[in-house]
Amino acid sequence: MKLVIENLTKTYKNGVKAIDNLSIEIGTGMFGLLGPNGAGKSSLMRTIATLQSPDSGKITFGDIDVLEDNMSLRKVLGYLPQSFGVYPKMSAQDLLDYFATLKGISKVSDRKAIVKEVLEITNLYDVRNKHVAGYSGGMKQRFGIAQLLLNNPKLIIVDEPTAGLDPAERHRFLNVLREVGTNTTVIFSTHIVEDVKELCNEMAILNGGKILKHTTPQEATKEIENTIWTKVIKREELEDNELKFNILSSNYNQDNSLNIRVHSEEKPSEDFVAATPQLDDVYFIALKQDEPVLASLS
Repeated sequence: MKLVIENLTKTYKNGVKAIDNLSIEIGTGMFGLLGPNGAGKSSLMRTIATLQSPDSGKITFGDIDVLEDNMSLRKVLGYLPQSFGVYPKMSAQDLLDYFATLKGISKVSDRKAIVKEVLEITNLYDVRNKHVAGYSGGMKQRFGIAQLLLNNPKLIIVDEPTAGLDPAERHRFLNVLREVGTNTTVIFSTHIVEDVKELCNEMAILNGGKILKHTTPQEATKEIENTIWTKVIKREELEDNELKFNILSSNYNQDNSLNIRVHSEEKPSEDFVAATPQLDDVYFIALKQDEPVLASLS
C-alpha cells in the first residue's frame, strides 16, 4: 500500500508554517524522514497519524482517504511518538493486554497470543513481568514498538525513536524496527543521519516544512561522487577557510587540528584530497542550499 501526500500545508496560530505545500509518495519498506530539529518532522508525523488536521491538502493510504476517514486509517496504523507515558504499577505483559483490549481484541486467548508474539519480536519476553516504568530508555522504546504491533498495522510511524539512547540500546532498537519493517510501510523520522543510512531503503530530507530531496541513501551519495574534498587545518584557520570554501563539516583530531570536508565540483586547492562521499555530506549540502531560501522567508 502506498501513502500519498498532496499539497499538505499546516500553519500554527503563532504564525509558524510547519508544513509548506508538501507532496510525496511513500511505498512499502523503511522510509527515513531526515531533518534538523524544528524542520516540521513531528508536525508531518502527527498530521499523517490523524492527531492534528492540516489547513489544506490531501492524504491517502491505499484506498483510505485519511483526512476524511480517520478511523479507517487508525485501524491499520501503528504510532510511536517522541515520548509516551506508561502506567507506573503495571507489568509490560499486563499493559499490552490492556492495550490489546482497547484495540478491540476481545478474546482472551487471542490477546495472550498477540501479546506473547509482540514481546518476543521486541526481545522483551524475559522481562514481561517487570514494570514498564522501570525499563531503560531503549527497553521503553521497544515496548513502544510492541504496543503499536498489537493491531498488525500496515502503516507504522516512529518519531525520533533513537534520540537519547546509548549505542547498544540504539542498535537493539534498530534491529527490532528492521525486522518489523519488511512488509509494512514504516516512516522513520530522525535528525540522526546514521539511523537512515543503517535502516532505510528510501529517504527524504525535510527542512522548513518542505521536502528538499527525495532519494535513496545509495543514489544520494552516488550523485555527489568526486565533489567531496578534505584537508587538515589548524583550529585558528577555520574562519578563513569558511570564507574561501563551501565547508560541510569539521571534526577535531587528537592533536586539536581540524579535518574539514568541502563540497566542490573541482579540487578547491592543491592541499585538498578527494574523499568518499557520505550520507552526512548529502544532508549538509541540502541544508546549505536551502539557506538562501530560508533567509528570504525570514
